[in-house]
Amino acid sequence: MENGGVNKESSKREKVIIDTDPGIDDSMAILMAFKASEIEVIGLTTIFGNVSTKGATRNALLLCELAGHPEVPVAEGNSEPLKGGEPTIADFVHGSDGLGNISMPPPKNKKVDKSACEFMVDKVSEFPNEVSILALGPLTNLALAIKRDPGFAKKVKKVVILGGAFFCAGNVNPAAEANIYGDPEAADIVFTSGAEIVVVGINITTQVSFSDADLSEIRNTKGKNAEFICNICKFYLDWHVKSDGFNGIFLHDPVSFAALVRPDLFTYKKAVVRVETQGICMGQTLMDQGLKLWNTSNPWTGYEPISVAWTVDVPGVLAFLKGLLRKP
Repeated sequence: MENGGVNKESSKREKVIIDTDPGIDDSMAILMAFKASEIEVIGLTTIFGNVSTKGATRNALLLCELAGHPEVPVAEGNSEPLKGGEPTIADFVHGSDGLGNISMPPPKNKKVDKSACEFMVDKVSEFPNEVSILALGPLTNLALAIKRDPGFAKKVKKVVILGGAFFCAGNVNPAAEANIYGDPEAADIVFTSGAEIVVVGINITTQVSFSDADLSEIRNTKGKNAEFICNICKFYLDWHVKSDGFNGIFLHDPVSFAALVRPDLFTYKKAVVRVETQGICMGQTLMDQGLKLWNTSNPWTGYEPISVAWTVDVPGVLAFLKGLLRKP
């Protein structure tokens, strides 16, 4: 210990806000994040998607308690996308409670008074260029933070996003991935904001999965919350069998978390990304890799490129995730 009792290693940890709609694989990623020595989770913000925003707040509070960090603030986000209307909720994937219908008791703690976008803006302003955001749901809260503070995009250190389907089929329909489809207007605002952005699409996350045997192995470890994770994953596994004919689970959110903490396990392409906001391809992510000099300007012209995950070291990511899950 030094500097008046401050742990030097602790002071080097990256400050992270997790914007989330937990959700079974979100829950896995959040519990892993609390175990990762490289980062300090300074708050969770909630959004609709796998559950309603209210349900996401309940689950976020529960997860903080399960992780042994009930002091971490949870700020509730928007209950609907930017354009308004009822959001699409993926209860058929995650259960009506978002946690595989395992009947958890209500959380003991309460959400903070600030909205999610207020919380993000305040923390990023308090620690400019020190706070990263891991965005695991629709990007409504982030878009609102960018609208609220014109300097937000340059003050946030990095935004790592689970979203999009790059040169592959979507998982909501052939064109779109669920998080981007959930609020395409918000996604387009975020992707064109000028922030330092890494986006991990389902073309990457569907390469990394746990089998039933992997889940049994995790259950048998002494890892904290291993039994809880395996219990909630039963509903998720059954859905994958019915939907995809796949006896396992895709690790969408944990893989995106890995991209935040272990970017060396991925390769990336720099590209300007726009999002279709209407029509049958609503939510489609379309990238310009800069391989051609266009004769005239187009809707991709003039925007800063973002980092799109292009390849993944599957054994490396699996080893990293399993290592965290085994931690007591």
